[in-house]
Amino acid sequence: MAEKILIIDDDLDTLRLVGLMLQKQGYLISAASNGSQGLAKAFEERPDLILLDVMMPDMDGYEVTRRLRKNPATDSIPILMFTAKTQLDDKVTGFEVGADDYLTKPTHPSELQAHVKALLARSSQRDAGGIVTAIHEQHGHVVGVLAARGGLGVTSVASNLAACLFTRTQGDVVLAELTPGHGTLATDFGISNQTVLTDILHGSVVEVTREKAQSALIPHSSGLKLLLASENPRDVTLTSQVKNYEALVARLSTFARFLVLDLGVGLPNFVQKLLPMCNSRIVVVEGTPSAIQHTKYLIDDIAGLSIDRKSIGVVLNNRVRSEVQMPLSQAQDKLGHSILSAIMPAPELFLQAIRTQTLAAISQPTNVTTQQFLKVADSIIEREKM
Repeated sequence: MAEKILIIDDDLDTLRLVGLMLQKQGYLISAASNGSQGLAKAFEERPDLILLDVMMPDMDGYEVTRRLRKNPATDSIPILMFTAKTQLDDKVTGFEVGADDYLTKPTHPSELQAHVKALLARSSQRDAGGIVTAIHEQHGHVVGVLAARGGLGVTSVASNLAACLFTRTQGDVVLAELTPGHGTLATDFGISNQTVLTDILHGSVVEVTREKAQSALIPHSSGLKLLLASENPRDVTLTSQVKNYEALVARLSTFARFLVLDLGVGLPNFVQKLLPMCNSRIVVVEGTPSAIQHTKYLIDDIAGLSIDRKSIGVVLNNRVRSEVQMPLSQAQDKLGHSILSAIMPAPELFLQAIRTQTLAAISQPTNVTTQQFLKVADSIIEREKM
């Protein structure tokens, strides 16, 4: 596959001429006309090399380089500074902030091509030698939990599933509530002022660094690490920040053996982008005809994202004792999809868990309901081994 080169320069003539020249050499070219745009493209596209001008109005090349080197997603991408600044101090500054090579304008095309080729060759040898970059970080097993409509207990299933994964493996488990404006866990756990997810989604995608994601996690007495959503209704508009979501989940998945995502309801754009990043998907359904019909549509739509139906697990969560609720076998027939487990109604157990600011599966580990959650956790662990 041809290497991709990102050219960041506010001079449109340079973008065009250098881009065409390198394109003729067989490279894929991406272009940005200012520093901010260049940072966003670098983080999103992960080019093989960045050709960077120094003198730009909004953010000079030195600052762009500093930010690229601070971000684990781009800290190892070769940077060739290409500029009209010829003073020795300018070159020294370029190398100090993290540039790999430096050329002054104007330069002969053959010289530029030689520098580009040499940088790409060194980068390829370094990767072949086993240097692990952020792009090659080890990622944990990501589980996305969602439902076709509200009121089916997505957060309860996601949080107790996370607790059972921790119980079974004693490995690191992160539970991320990704529903700004609809957060409930902070109140349940007695944690106030949860604005970290809001802050991450408000910012630029290039600011979603490993350090920022890690600092957002809160240790809980259950053994889980939590990323909690706010309760402020106005924050629901932040679900439009799809790129930030993708970057955040990519970061979080490197911190734990299992990352459990509370994705909320339906298939908004951010969920459509995150589901393909998941290794397992859990759809929560209630044993009523309308909920099952809505869930059939949801499973079909998830499969329409080129996701294998075998990776979609269904949990029957009967939250209220009622004769209307279908038994597992009947619900499974109506749904036309296998059901991993049926969670029986246990309102007293969940109320006790809230009072003690913990999770039902932790509050009573031998309870029948906990055993049903453990069954779901076991299916995830089996899938992780595949």
